[in-house]
Amino acid sequence: MPQYERFAASSGSTDFAAYASAAWPRLLRTALLLTGDYHEAEDLVQTTLAKVYARWGRIPPDDVDFYVRRSLVNNNLSRIRRRRVTHLLMPFLPERVHQPDSGHAESVERRATVTQALATLSARQRTVLVLRYWEDLSETDIAELLDCSLGTVKTHARRGLVALRSHPAFVASDRSHPVSGAR
Repeated sequence: MPQYERFAASSGSTDFAAYASAAWPRLLRTALLLTGDYHEAEDLVQTTLAKVYARWGRIPPDDVDFYVRRSLVNNNLSRIRRRRVTHLLMPFLPERVHQPDSGHAESVERRATVTQALATLSARQRTVLVLRYWEDLSETDIAELLDCSLGTVKTHARRGLVALRSHPAFVASDRSHPVSGAR
């Protein structure tokens, strides 16, 4: 039996393929919120799944989601650090190559506003808010995932929410839709 057939026939690879195809939409949504760009999000998920596949046999079945989520977050933070170094070494910033996909105007506008506001946050604040409000993880789970204290997670969440609430896009939208009875 050739080597590639043995590779494809192994039960671990079929388990991984089933997991990866089921988790892809959720991971892509999270990566999109972390990166702010669809193509970078796809690259992030692909990189993460490739790294997870290399260790697939050693990951306890109960911890797969935790391991993959942690890998996704760590790969994103590494991507941001690499980009920061590249920007420091370049005399000018390159223009963005990828533009977001078009869709329904209102949902695209709302998504763009959220993405723009999230981009103003630090990487840790953005990660905490995405994991808390889009992945619906508890603060304890986020602390474990990021390998930091519960207080650190709460601080990042609080500061991130304050920054989002004071973002011009949200301040302007709050004024355009006043709450009845509010002063």
